[in-house]
Amino acid sequence: MQIRNEPGSWVDEEFETLDLGDPRRDRRAKELLKRFAARPTASIPGACEGWAETMAAYRFLGNEHIDWRDMMHPHWDRTAVRMGELPVVLCVADTTELNVNGQDIEGAGPLSYEAQVGMYLHATYAVTPDREALAVMNAWMWAREPRDDNGRRGGVCESVRWIES
Repeated sequence: MQIRNEPGSWVDEEFETLDLGDPRRDRRAKELLKRFAARPTASIPGACEGWAETMAAYRFLGNEHIDWRDMMHPHWDRTAVRMGELPVVLCVADTTELNVNGQDIEGAGPLSYEAQVGMYLHATYAVTPDREALAVMNAWMWAREPRDDNGRRGGVCESVRWIES
């Protein structure tokens, strides 16, 4: 994958087919992607230019009509195209804990330890044998159910994520 030198130019190409149901949402999503890519370690206020843009970012991220998977589909589609152009692609999968301890996040559940709260993200990355990153090809996010009185946890067996990816 070749990254262009112009800031954010890759966003317009990678997310060309983004459709969040409203062109204003699509524009906001692309602008946020450009901001976050330009400053990947910054907080949301640090990546945005001013308070108004920061508040717009929080409104966008809190919009119940926008699902993270809808945001990712154009990227996943482009990744599949890049993969199809190569004779060999390695698919590397990993699960990450997203720890939100101390925050009241709807849908969060226990992590490795019952006292930890958050969600799991299982992503599969496509790379060439020469270690050139092609991008994320899929991802699943879920929260574990708490253990019942007998110490058992309900829900789908988490190892299924490895098979799905």
